[in-house]
Amino acid sequence: MDLMDAIDVRCSRRKYVKESIEDNKVVHLKNLIEKVNKEGDLNLQLILDDGRAFQSLKKSYGMFSGVENYIGLVGKNDKLLREKIGYYGEKIVLEATRMGLGTCWVGGTFDKDACTCDIKTGESLIGVIAIGNVKKNSSIKEKLISNLIHRKTKTVEQMYESKEEVPAWFKEGMKAVQKAPSAINKQPVKFKFENGIASARVNGDNEYEEIDLGIAKLHFETGAKGGKWQWGNGAEFIK
Repeated sequence: MDLMDAIDVRCSRRKYVKESIEDNKVVHLKNLIEKVNKEGDLNLQLILDDGRAFQSLKKSYGMFSGVENYIGLVGKNDKLLREKIGYYGEKIVLEATRMGLGTCWVGGTFDKDACTCDIKTGESLIGVIAIGNVKKNSSIKEKLISNLIHRKTKTVEQMYESKEEVPAWFKEGMKAVQKAPSAINKQPVKFKFENGIASARVNGDNEYEEIDLGIAKLHFETGAKGGKWQWGNGAEFIK
């Protein structure tokens, strides 16, 4: 499975089976997290066999079960933190999907006080990604929750604006964006193609939109098969 295959099959999973992640997969995840932390100047952390952050019904609203592992999304407080969390967190999500693991982005429906992440001075825990072994097919409850909280997916044309014909690589990038998870389930990232240059921005109406921006940028890069985004809201894509 390559990354585009992972984009196609990835879906949020909220019910996990109580068996530890295989040792070889743990090693791979830790190596990837170490790599993205160095590249993004982050402090993402893999927490294993500790599900206390998801055991409070009041916090999780009963939306999760069996969560024993998660990735703590920790980093230095700066204006790019949430965008980087989205970009690099989704990179880990897609790699986990390739390994056959289930994942789910989690913003507020977990107990922050029960998290055992090492948060240094000047850092914040932005959220977590639940991760672990899942049954092949989603449970009935998972499907019900998904139908309840998810929106109708926007068309590719609704997600960008351009007064000129867009190239094939842009269209492929947008198809990958269409399948990106959205922390607020509204696909708020708006892309633009003008004078041969692609850009992406969000309105910044809430704290999760910049996470969505980072996630969408990673999907676009993957679909476009080459090129690199600049950091920042409204930044350009260098093909």
